[in-house]
Amino acid sequence: MIRKMIGGVAGAGLTLGAASTALAQAAMVKAPDVATQATMVNKGDTTWMLVSSVLVLMMSIPGLALFYGGLVRTKNMLSVLMQVFMIVSIAGLLWATYGYSLAFTGGSPFIGGFGKVLMAGVTSGTYAATFSNNVYIPELSYFVFQMTFAMITPALFIGAFAERIKFTPLMLFVVLWSTFVYYPIAHMVWYWAGPDFLSGQPGDWGYLYGKGALDFAGGTVVHINAGIAGLVGCIMLGKRLGYGKEATPPHSLTMTMIGASLLWVGWFGFNAGSNLESNGVAAVAFVNTMLATCAAAVSWAVIEQVVHKKPSTLGAATGAVAGLVAITPASGLGAPMTSIVLGLIVSPICFFFVSTVKNKFKYDDTLDVFGVHCVGGIVGALGTAIVADPKLGGQGYFDYTVFPAVAVAPEAYSISSQFIVQLQAVGLTLVWSALGTAIIWFVLDKTIGMRISEEGEREGLDIAEHGERAYNY
Repeated sequence: MIRKMIGGVAGAGLTLGAASTALAQAAMVKAPDVATQATMVNKGDTTWMLVSSVLVLMMSIPGLALFYGGLVRTKNMLSVLMQVFMIVSIAGLLWATYGYSLAFTGGSPFIGGFGKVLMAGVTSGTYAATFSNNVYIPELSYFVFQMTFAMITPALFIGAFAERIKFTPLMLFVVLWSTFVYYPIAHMVWYWAGPDFLSGQPGDWGYLYGKGALDFAGGTVVHINAGIAGLVGCIMLGKRLGYGKEATPPHSLTMTMIGASLLWVGWFGFNAGSNLESNGVAAVAFVNTMLATCAAAVSWAVIEQVVHKKPSTLGAATGAVAGLVAITPASGLGAPMTSIVLGLIVSPICFFFVSTVKNKFKYDDTLDVFGVHCVGGIVGALGTAIVADPKLGGQGYFDYTVFPAVAVAPEAYSISSQFIVQLQAVGLTLVWSALGTAIIWFVLDKTIGMRISEEGEREGLDIAEHGERAYNY
């Protein structure tokens, strides 16, 4: 999902300088034919990708479903579970039908083509490139790994307008949003032909990838993308009945803690799996994910101790998620100590947004999707420019976009230059997602309506939309 990192070779015993030279010499390797690719598949890489796919699926169901479900009122518990469960199911079908083709085939810098619609040509005998020359994984393992990202992203934003949205219009919104927002962003940030193909297909990459934007595992594609969509949706849908006047406490913080814990475990597949290979850089992403999350959870608890005099379970869980979000784009690029700093920093910023900013502007983001995912994603995306610096222990990157290909030596890495590129990626994602969300939402709201009736909202979405209760007592 990013350029080949210097650390991937340096970890094998070379110095960074030697790694740069070695990578520069290897960059123009010609792509082998499919039969030869089959001999370049490592069973360990394949296994790790399949395990990572299961871990990312667990983040959605049951992780995110339980995390969100515990935060809403009892009368809306099942509606959240149903929304997440069906979004995962629908997103999977979309991905197989045309989503994978639009996101991960060549076409234009902004969207892929239709060459793999209905999974045409995707078989057990086709292969996907990794970030190393002459290293491949079965294309089906890459297909299903990326599918799980397409599943969880739209599931994230439902927390912003929980407890007041109709089910069927929401599912239609997910179909359109995935098509016109998620797939183009995924293509722009993550698509490239692969290192062995660039000699024959120079310039075959997404728009933001070509500009040099770094997003290891989804800071822009997943979190900023979903977070700003959630904000736009909750504003256009309007506030819950009694918002700001009636208490709406979480009905089960126990369930929320279970969900947050499952998210944390699953996130190792999310981040370390994004390396596409089971090697030292995957371990870097794994360790950075662990440490940033620990730091963010502690940081949020400390803030609550200072502000409220009592650290809360909800705060600790929220802090952990904020840390996971922030480290996502930087997970395979930073170093353990800078990852801790990133985790410590993100919690105060997200805390400010979910309390002060939210109260100031009075938008009803039910479960703080914008304050945690969008804001945390922005902190992580911009912070990536800093923590990736080899002078700070970061991995740096190998630039495949320059011909003849050259490596970015540690001393040549520029935080300020990379920061500007990251700003561009953040800005484009915010604008694309916000405008796309607003247009799709407006059309659906004016045609079939997005909000449940006042009577249904008071009764609860479990009964009004699904005819069942979470608890029979």
